[in-house]
Formats: sequence, C-alpha cells, structure tokens
Amino acid sequence: MHSIRNFFCGRWSCDVRLDGQTVIITGANTGIGKETARDLAKRGARIIMACRDMEKAEGARKEITEDCGNENIVVHKLDLSDTKSIREFAELVNKEEKQVNILINNAGIMMCPYSKTKDGFEMQFGVNHLGHFLLTYLLVDLIKCSAPARIVNVSSVAHTWTSMRLDDINSEKSYDQVKAYGQSKLANVLCTRSLAKRLQGTGVSVFSLHPGVVQSDLWRHLNNRVQVAVKVFRPFTKSSVEGAQTSIYCAVEPGLEKESGGYYSDCAPARCSRTASDDDLAQKLWELSCKMLAITWE
Repeated sequence: MHSIRNFFCGRWSCDVRLDGQTVIITGANTGIGKETARDLAKRGARIIMACRDMEKAEGARKEITEDCGNENIVVHKLDLSDTKSIREFAELVNKEEKQVNILINNAGIMMCPYSKTKDGFEMQFGVNHLGHFLLTYLLVDLIKCSAPARIVNVSSVAHTWTSMRLDDINSEKSYDQVKAYGQSKLANVLCTRSLAKRLQGTGVSVFSLHPGVVQSDLWRHLNNRVQVAVKVFRPFTKSSVEGAQTSIYCAVEPGLEKESGGYYSDCAPARCSRTASDDDLAQKLWELSCKMLAITWE
C-alpha cells in the first residue's frame, strides 16, 4: 500500500481500492461530500448518495459517473431533519443492500437562524448530531455484518467553541447560532468515542474529523460582518477537494482501524478539546440522545 500526505497542497493520496465495497455518504450532492463520493467512486466502490435535494443529487450522480466511469452509484432520499425520512432510508438500505462497509456521516447545517426539525429538535443539533446518531443506530447491525467496516463522522474544530448544555439541549432558553453549531459538532466527537468503545471487537472502527475551513455554501447563514471576514481569510481556506481529504483518509487509510475513536485533521491525528474527551459527559449525552429519539442502544 502506498499513501502520501502533502500538507503544502492539501492533498493526500493512497492507492487502496474499494471494489466490491458499499459506501454511504450523507450530503453527497455538494461540497466535501460530493468530492468524497467522487474519490471513493474512482476506487471502485458502490456509492449510495444519501441526500435531501434529489434534483441536485441526481445531477451530482451523473457528473461523478461520467468522471469516474463508475455506474454503480445510486441516489436515495434522506432528510436528516425528519426521523421518519431517516427510518425510511435505513429500511430501504437494510432491505436492498447486502453490506455497508463504510458510512460517512457528512451532511450538516451551519449557524442557521433558530428553527426546529420536524420532531422538535433544535435544527443544528437535530441534523448534525441526532439525525446521524439515529441513522447509525439503524444501520449498525448491517455494518457489523460487513466488517471490517468503518464509520466516519465529519465534525469540526468548532467543537472547541462551547460546552454541552444538557439542561437546554434544544436551546429553548437562549440561542446562539455559533455555540449551537459548536455543540452539535462537540456531540459528534463525544459520540464517536462512545461508539468506538461499544463496537470494540466487532471489526467496525469509528472516527471523527475536522475537514478544515472549507469554501462551501454552509456559510450562507452567516451575517454580513462575518461573511466579509470569511472573504478576507479565503486565501487560507480549503477547496471542497482539499476539505474532503481527511474524510477519505479516515475511510481508507490502511491500519487506521487500530485507532478507533480517534479525532483527525489534515489527514493526521489531532487533539480534541478536554470537554470532548470527557467520558462521563459522553455517556450522559448518549443516554439523552437515546431518550430524545426513543431508542434503546446500550
């Protein structure tokens, strides 16, 4: 196996093939999700693009198919702000797919005005954390049957910006769109660590990551002042292709399964916040998440 990390150009390469493997990527119709799908399709994987906007997803599917010559790419509807949609997607996958070797929980919403999901969860926490938590729960048995397998959770350095407000998880007492985003990303890291422990010995490894500050439409909800700041720092941001590299790394890097539960940035191990390393907090969040979703996941 040959892998190269190039920090100067922000690109990483590895010759691992994924022929015969099935990959699910949420939010695969745009940004780093789309570029992750493109890379893994080139490696020969069967790609399931799990997307809310079916028109955009179909356009992305055609583009990736033409680019990669891989006809084994399908699009399925998934709205992470609606648990009914999540359950319908998972039911379809469990019924039609023989295996899921890699699940990349990539989709997300960033710093939006206050709103709630169809199930009454604060939107950022509901989509970025609870939606993917439920999806993983519903697919985990199939993933375990497909071992060796990997689950990759796209988090952010934003997890260091705040604490976990377990007593006001839906930000009903007060709402700060930046802190709410940070809380959802902190939840990603905490639950990655918890899930890795629960999956020890199953052949399924779990990773979380910071993709970098990526030029994407995730920034659309920011106010004008912050938008100006983002433009000033644009030369120091990553393109979607560069931002996808750590997701790809966590999905395919040989030997990484020994580091299950780890947090990554720039295709290398990174240090998460002290709060994100709090096992007691992780357990409380896990129990609260199960309660909110009305599921039992020991």
